[in-house]
Amino acid sequence: MAKRKRQKKSRRSKQHWKEAFQFELLGLTMLAISVIAMARLGLVGKTLVFIARFFFGEWYMLLFVALFILSFYIIWKRAWPSFTHRILLGLYIIVSALLLLSHETLFDLLSRRGQFDPSIIRTTWELFWNEVRGESANNDLGGGMVGAFFFAASYQLFDKLGTKWICFFLFIIGAVFITGKSLSETVGKVVIIIASFLKEQWLAFVADIKQWGGKKQGRKRQKTRTPQPDKQHDSTEEEPIIQEGETLSPPPIISDFTAARSNEIEQEREQENAEDIEEEASGPLAFSEMENIDYQLPPLELLHLPKQSNQAKDHANIYANARKLEKTFQSFGVKAKVTQVHLGPAVTKYEVYPDVGVKVSKIVSLSDDLALALAAKDIRIEAPIPGKSAIGIEVPNEEIATVSLREVLEAIDHYKHEAKLLIPLGRDISGEVVAAELNKMPHLLIAGATGSGKSVCINGIIVSLLMRTKPHEVKLMMIDPKMVELSVYNGIPHLLAPVVTNPKKASQALKKVVQEMERRYELFSHTGTRNIEGYNEYVQRHNQESEGKQPLLPYIVVIIDELADLMMVASSDVEDSITRLAQMARAAGIHLIIATQRPSVDVITGVIKANIPSRIAFSVSSQTDSRTILDMGG
Repeated sequence: MAKRKRQKKSRRSKQHWKEAFQFELLGLTMLAISVIAMARLGLVGKTLVFIARFFFGEWYMLLFVALFILSFYIIWKRAWPSFTHRILLGLYIIVSALLLLSHETLFDLLSRRGQFDPSIIRTTWELFWNEVRGESANNDLGGGMVGAFFFAASYQLFDKLGTKWICFFLFIIGAVFITGKSLSETVGKVVIIIASFLKEQWLAFVADIKQWGGKKQGRKRQKTRTPQPDKQHDSTEEEPIIQEGETLSPPPIISDFTAARSNEIEQEREQENAEDIEEEASGPLAFSEMENIDYQLPPLELLHLPKQSNQAKDHANIYANARKLEKTFQSFGVKAKVTQVHLGPAVTKYEVYPDVGVKVSKIVSLSDDLALALAAKDIRIEAPIPGKSAIGIEVPNEEIATVSLREVLEAIDHYKHEAKLLIPLGRDISGEVVAAELNKMPHLLIAGATGSGKSVCINGIIVSLLMRTKPHEVKLMMIDPKMVELSVYNGIPHLLAPVVTNPKKASQALKKVVQEMERRYELFSHTGTRNIEGYNEYVQRHNQESEGKQPLLPYIVVIIDELADLMMVASSDVEDSITRLAQMARAAGIHLIIATQRPSVDVITGVIKANIPSRIAFSVSSQTDSRTILDMGG
């Protein structure tokens, strides 16, 4: 037995050695033939060249190059390659197109000389033998006999012009085979690259034209400017950009608007701790600043993408829950059908279309029975859905999909890029991005139970403002009685002052914002404008006319976290300031974001609540709290 195994192993090794030797010998032979032919060594080399030119014409060298590469492949791999590979098929098509195009060019040249013969194959044969006999030293054979066969068929079917188009399409098909990419994808990328290049060149050209025009206007103004005395020149520089009447001429920028309150603050000092707070609050705050050209918005790559959540269970339960709803309606004698289902990140919405004659109140009264049938924690019935003749039944998902701030910012970055106060709120039931413009709200109330996500929402709003706006466009005033939620933002250039954590200091900060609001309204009245947008347009026109560099008024966003705690310590001062800001600050570009657990009367008065129409409600403990926040059950 052992001898037989040894004999089998020796036979296998000998057979393997023979196969390897055969491949290496064949590869070396092909390598020698290709080298001799490419170098035209002796009679053998010339004969090989004549044979190759007979078949491939002027492209005969491609045959020897392919033979040269194939020899190395066989020696190295000791096996034959796959001649039907996708890349090789593309090369075959391109070589065929080259042979066909070369032969078409050859016969076009012959027809111009008057030597054109309708028999393409016979003419090619005669040209080849003329070269072999030496009757013509430099004879053009086009694509050889292979090209002659292709051109003979193409000329009879498509004529000369059609043959050129056939070659063009063959080149494209070969390129698609070689690259492995679709034609639309490749052409689309090329078009995008060309369009972006042309756009960059056009923008650079427009910028150069504007720069050249500005320099030309500056030279004209320097020529036409008349000399003035030094005193008069100094007085013109000190004049404000806003030309008012004789009695009042306020400047557009006030770095310190707390001078009027300094005496009042000194009189209110009662304790040593309070003295430090008042002195710190009376420092100057810059509500306007010049644009920093070097400032760049932070990239979205700084924010992390969430892990993809698996909602396979909710997908599988959709049809089963729809059937359960229909059976429950049928058991109570209600004729209704579930026609559409919207799977959202946290809630699945079933659209129920009742039959004619079915009362909506009858379906609403079945909320507890529907929750029991679906084994859901709680359901919400929207009767009817606005704009539809249907009733919406919202059921919480078993798997809640995480919606990250980065993906929402990426989605809203494509539209309304000029809206500086556009804040993302998340995704709705259908998965669409929900965003709102803070300047159109104009104030925002965020309420919900402890741990429901109020501070997370505020942080998301702040980060979206920092990612989309520059310091000269939006200023922030943050008040954080908890001392831990917003203190991380200390040091950012958007802040008017460090994050306020002391209630007494918070009341002074709000009074400063009220004074800034009054100052802005005075500016609006003297410039004939009605809001911050009109005033900024006025300043821009004035800067262009006088070549001045006066800053625009930025938006101011006042963020108050845990208002209830603030009202317990300094309710009177804080309430007056918030009431005035809620009533009047919209046109001045000042907006409030207030977060509290439950906006009851002792926390937010009716006047404040009436002036804050935009509200965000997180989970609460009862329907009463929901009505307090939203004026309806949520």
